[in-house]
Amino acid sequence: MKTNKFKLLSALIAVFLLGYLRPNAQTYQPNWQSLEQRGIPEWFHHDKFGIFIHWGIYAVPAYAPVIKNSGESYAEWYWYRLHENNKHFRAFHDQQYGRDFSYPDFAKDFKTELFDAQQWASVFKRSGAKYVVLTSKHHDGYCLWPSKEADRHWGRPWNAVSGAPSRDLAGELTEAVKASGLRMGFYYSLYEWFNPLWQADKQLFIEQHMIPQFKDLVTRYQPSLIFSDGEWDLEDKDWRSEELLAWLFNESPVAKDVVVNDRWGKHTRGTHNGAMYTTSEYGSGMDASIVWEENQGIGNSYGYNRNESIEDYKTGAELKLLLVDVVARGGNLLLNVGPRADGRIPVYMENCLLEIGEWLAANGESIYGTTAYKTPYQWSAGKAREQKGGHYMTGYNVADQVRKGGEYAHIEAFFTKKGKDLYCIVPGVDGDTFVLKDFILPKSAKATLLGSDKALPARQRGSDCHIDLSGVRPGEVDGNLFVIKVGGAL
Repeated sequence: MKTNKFKLLSALIAVFLLGYLRPNAQTYQPNWQSLEQRGIPEWFHHDKFGIFIHWGIYAVPAYAPVIKNSGESYAEWYWYRLHENNKHFRAFHDQQYGRDFSYPDFAKDFKTELFDAQQWASVFKRSGAKYVVLTSKHHDGYCLWPSKEADRHWGRPWNAVSGAPSRDLAGELTEAVKASGLRMGFYYSLYEWFNPLWQADKQLFIEQHMIPQFKDLVTRYQPSLIFSDGEWDLEDKDWRSEELLAWLFNESPVAKDVVVNDRWGKHTRGTHNGAMYTTSEYGSGMDASIVWEENQGIGNSYGYNRNESIEDYKTGAELKLLLVDVVARGGNLLLNVGPRADGRIPVYMENCLLEIGEWLAANGESIYGTTAYKTPYQWSAGKAREQKGGHYMTGYNVADQVRKGGEYAHIEAFFTKKGKDLYCIVPGVDGDTFVLKDFILPKSAKATLLGSDKALPARQRGSDCHIDLSGVRPGEVDGNLFVIKVGGAL
């Protein structure tokens, strides 16, 4: 009897410790109603800025036509565009490689011989980004880690370890990124265009390929974020997404901290916001009523596109405005770089990242850990410029909205807040006074110039607060985008 009591007591203690050590264990059921109770881990709300990386076999041809605001400009879709006989891709491919040269033939030239994970991590750290998201597998099915499912179901070496690189690219970068103090995440495509098993039996593909491959990726590298994609062919029930997310949130080694996006079935984008964040792709973004992230490249493509020229890339100034605009509206920015097949990030892209990082080093307080103010902008007088809105390929460019002159209004300031402090992120002023409109400054509030802690005299004139900038010396701050912190204003 004592033995049985001892066994029962031991079992109860084990259950208690399991629940204490893993509070998420077996908490969420495989249905959206239960999954939405989890919420989105706080780190995602705080960190605001991440780096996206599209890198794979498509970096060998590295080609797409330059068609702005069109998915046709995506170089990572090279194989699919050939398959559909897109006139731009087909003409380029046949002329350069010959019609009998297949996309899988590019795999032997994806050698990544100059890839240095520590160098990448250093650039990302210096950019001011807080998390990194690597394409572990795009729609072509090629994996950047030693996935046994990839080789088995493609019937050829179809991962970076069995293939030409002979390296665990995902593992090397994960180790370097985490060692630098950043969070690591992965993009993962649910479907694969031309995988023989996918084409023969989609449910068998999901059961024998996708699910075990996904669990291997998560268990092996323990990412903080999963950016799912390629979901649009099937409903979430067919993908078994609720079941897979319940495993991720309950049993996986990252159950507590992992964040996921909203691409888990044909109709899941923009839904179930309690369980996942919403994605906006080369879009105009959303507002602070939901959790969202804008993702786009420095150019018009995610994968490296040799066909782009300097005019096709955003400038560092435009990218800083993009980050500020997204954060002012309550979102995160996931900014993409497309490395070359040899493993080098194009120097122009590196320079842009470092320019953002230099600005964040002085002004990051106005970005990290902030929330949206009651309004994201202060406008000048004039009529609004027409601007298409939406989640995908809208052609929205916030740089157009800060442009001065003529009959149109322009943004005079972006706002963020943290606790009782208001941050006014100003894209340049005329004269030596910034006017904070319709704002009564509390007597205890103080205005300072972020990055220098220089006190800025402020006085009330009617319903507006006038902040004196005459004491700011040339070169003391970024004159194109500086931050006034109004401490204790809220």
